[in-house]
Amino acid sequence: MKKLTTAVLMGWPYPLGATWDGEGVNFALFSEHAEQVVLCLFDAKGKHEVEQIPLREQTCGVWHGYLSDARPGLLYGYRVHGPYKPELGHRFNPHKLLLDPCAKRIVGQPHWSEAQFGYKVGNRHEDLSFSTRNSAPGMPKCQVVDTAFLWGDDRPPYTPWHDTIIYELHVRGFTLLHPEIPPHMRGTYAGLASEPAIHYLKSLGVTAVELLPVHYFVDERHLIDKKLHNYWGYSPIGYFAPDPRYAATENPVSEFKSMVKTLHSAGIEVLLDVVYNHTAEGNHLGPTLCFRGIDNAVYYRLSPEHPRYTMDYTGCGNTLNTSHPRVIQLVMDSLRYWVQEMHVDGFRFDLAAALARESHGDVDQMGSFMDVMQQDPVLARVKLIAEPWDTGHGGYQVGQFPVTVSEWNGKYRDVVRDYWRGEGGLIGDLAYRLTGSADLYQHNGRRPQASINFITAHDGFTLYDLVSYNHRHNQANLENNQDGDPHNQSWNCGVEGETTDPAIMALRSRQRRNFLATLLLSQGIPMLLAGDEAGRTQKGNNNAYCQDSEISWFNWDLIWLDDNRQLFMFVQRLVQLRREHPTFRRRHFFRGIHGSGVRDILWFNPDGREINDDEWDHDYARCLGLYLPGDGLGDWDRRGHPLQDDDFLMLFNAHHEEIPFVLPIVRGEAFFEVMIDTALPHGYPTNDNQHPAEEPYPVGGRSLVLLRHSRHLDPFTATEPDGDSSVLQASI
Repeated sequence: MKKLTTAVLMGWPYPLGATWDGEGVNFALFSEHAEQVVLCLFDAKGKHEVEQIPLREQTCGVWHGYLSDARPGLLYGYRVHGPYKPELGHRFNPHKLLLDPCAKRIVGQPHWSEAQFGYKVGNRHEDLSFSTRNSAPGMPKCQVVDTAFLWGDDRPPYTPWHDTIIYELHVRGFTLLHPEIPPHMRGTYAGLASEPAIHYLKSLGVTAVELLPVHYFVDERHLIDKKLHNYWGYSPIGYFAPDPRYAATENPVSEFKSMVKTLHSAGIEVLLDVVYNHTAEGNHLGPTLCFRGIDNAVYYRLSPEHPRYTMDYTGCGNTLNTSHPRVIQLVMDSLRYWVQEMHVDGFRFDLAAALARESHGDVDQMGSFMDVMQQDPVLARVKLIAEPWDTGHGGYQVGQFPVTVSEWNGKYRDVVRDYWRGEGGLIGDLAYRLTGSADLYQHNGRRPQASINFITAHDGFTLYDLVSYNHRHNQANLENNQDGDPHNQSWNCGVEGETTDPAIMALRSRQRRNFLATLLLSQGIPMLLAGDEAGRTQKGNNNAYCQDSEISWFNWDLIWLDDNRQLFMFVQRLVQLRREHPTFRRRHFFRGIHGSGVRDILWFNPDGREINDDEWDHDYARCLGLYLPGDGLGDWDRRGHPLQDDDFLMLFNAHHEEIPFVLPIVRGEAFFEVMIDTALPHGYPTNDNQHPAEEPYPVGGRSLVLLRHSRHLDPFTATEPDGDSSVLQASI
């Protein structure tokens, strides 16, 4: 390889990372406490270190240099010199090759050995010792990239929040077994952008895909030793680089952009699950791959009393120090890069409470990180979602995030799960969850869009397992079934796991319909877990983070089972109802909840009376009805016209016996139309859907009913688009 030292120039301290400008490459790395930074260049295969170039320029802690002869494709890394004083928080070790935190492409995976650790593994006082083993042969390498891409007329869909339906999926697992996707594209960005995958998403009716982490991550050594993998990807080390394991081509950056462009052309937004709360380097005994060797005392939160140790608010061994301005810069640069360069439409922040912790360790929603994120003009145009907790003291922050940030509503999940498994005394809490959780979000001016409603997510049971298992079954994780949350708020309907009992199978199907109907007819933003609409099961594994196997992959054969095919079409019907009727996607909270104030919502007992204040907390209460008058929306469309809708009556019965609901006479029509009845095998009538208003409606045990009084404004037809088996067949 040609030597490049003759062309080393001063360069610039910004942007950080390796930047190709058409003539050469600028390298810039921040390290506050380093004494020397050396840029290491490698041959085309990354096996041989061919040159070491000290970066002699340093501006405000940024070490930089410009190589006029460097080109895209060049493999590189860093060695950083400085004090090795773990007791003071410093762990510099120039024998360890380090990844560039801002690398836009990372090639390869670590080949684990003791060389990746900054100390002598097995030595007394392990991490206080010093290792002189060269880690470069077993390290992945950074690669200079040309980010040019022909975006053409790509435009973000900019789906309004209230019209959004999120579909959480895993890039690899969603398409790996899809029979109609070409084999070389399965499990990749290209596979997700393929026609069969797009058609399925469109036929289901979702408006956004939320991708489990695609930032470059590593498989931890202890998983490799067990022949397992970090399937979910919550072990990041490269916040700018799309993981190449999800690429069908040799250019993951371009392939990812092509995926986004294709999804956009189908009207589907792309949201990323991002993990800025911790990295793959773990606690003080973890490897030295990047941040630890660049400047451990800056990038990580360390114990104030014993800086040898990392503060762990994440359950993953370390916490990124977002109270430091340069770490905030790293995160913000990463976010802006994914919006401006990769065209993504939003982010879901994993363990977001950790990002809001200030230098004293307490969560401060008015602190530096949240202030910077809220004022950023680039992020102002994308969707921001927080997982509003971490594992530290005071970390449960549901309802506390700033007005610009929506939240995974964990209380919604918990209340709806408990209600449908038969817990009593929840109708008051359920009422808040159904109506957008104003008790959590209205206090600081937020709207129902602040509530991301979900029943299931990647972490925990799938919907099928939620109604089939009382206990976790994580033996495949090789942790003696001790991992994963033992408190699942699930109910197996009488038998643990698989059964052939027709009564139990029918009840489980009904429960799945109950959960999905509740989710898609609630105010707020619904999030579906991929495969819940098609009976995907993990066989009771509620922590499949390490299962890159059929336990986790979307089994497309399941959708052909009668029960699952009917469930898929049931979800289509619910999505269409939500799309066609603004009643179910209000932009503002109700003004008169629990029957008081403006009559935009009314609550009823099974006997047809309005519920009074004393009845909301009765322990035995498991039934309620709510009436949503179509003239009570109090909102306008984009052209300024007042919005109106049909009138809807929703009836809930979590009791095991049928309850005859007396229908309130609110407009005097002779009939209600039955739109949804989860007690029916399809979830709705397949022929006569008229019910006399003067007759009580028999709401089956553990079922939900949706009735409509039509105002003849925008009639809902019984034949929904994409709802027949031919479209279902075409979509897979």
